[in-house]
Amino acid sequence: MRIDIISIFPELFEPTLSGSMLGIAQQKGAVTFHVHNLRDWAEGRHRTTDDYSFGGGPGMVMKPEPFFRAHEAITAQDSRPVTTVLMCPQGELLRQPLVEELATHERLVVLAGRYEGYDDRIRSLVDREISIGDYVLTGGELPAMVLIDSVTRLLPGVLGHDQSATEESFSWGLLEYPQYTRPASFEGMDVPEVLLSGDHGKIAAWRRQEAIRRTAARRPDILAHADLTAEERLFAEKTMKADARLDER
Repeated sequence: MRIDIISIFPELFEPTLSGSMLGIAQQKGAVTFHVHNLRDWAEGRHRTTDDYSFGGGPGMVMKPEPFFRAHEAITAQDSRPVTTVLMCPQGELLRQPLVEELATHERLVVLAGRYEGYDDRIRSLVDREISIGDYVLTGGELPAMVLIDSVTRLLPGVLGHDQSATEESFSWGLLEYPQYTRPASFEGMDVPEVLLSGDHGKIAAWRRQEAIRRTAARRPDILAHADLTAEERLFAEKTMKADARLDER
C-alpha cells in the first residue's frame, strides 16, 4: 500500500511514521509513506494556504487551489487507483469495519487541514470524509495519524502474529477480553483458573463470554451491531440489567 499525506505541518508525521510498528511496516515493504507540504503548491511569497471566509465569521478557511494542485500532482506519481480521504469533524466516524475496508485499498491520499475548515469545493476531490470522534482538535494531523496507524497494522505481514488483528477490541464487534501474564498470583489477585488449564476450548469460551460481559458493562451502545447468538445476547442483557441495579444502589 502507498499512503500519501498532505499537510502544512509535514514535520509532525516523521516521528510517528518512522517509529514502532509503522516503521517496521515500511521496512517489511508492506507500506510506503509519502508526506507532502501543502505550501509547495501554494502561490505568493508567503505560500498562503488559507484566507478569510466569504460572508464573514471567525477564523480562516483552507484555500482550494493548493489542494487541487497537490492532489493532481500526487495522484499522477503512481498508476494505482487512489482513494482520497478528508479528515473532517463532519465525516463518518472511524470504526473498525471502515478501517478494515480501507486496508484493502492500494493507495490512500489523506488530506489533513487546519484552521476553521476547508473551502467546500475541496470536497469534490475526496471519496471519504472521516472523523475520529465528536470533539474538536487544532488540525487534521493527529486524526490522520490515527487513521494511518489503524489501517497499516492490518496489512499482511505487519503484525507479529496472524491472530493479533482478529482477537482484539472491536474486531469481533466487541471489546477485548481480559488478559493476564506472569505471575499467576500478584498481591492477592489471581489469574482465572481456566486460563491455566490448557483446555483451549474452555479458554476460547471464557474469552468470548468475558468480551461480551465487558462490552455490556462499558460499551452497551455497540452490542446492537455485534454478531451474537440468541444465548449470548440474553447473557449480555442480563449483564446490563445487573449493572443497572448496582448503579441504583
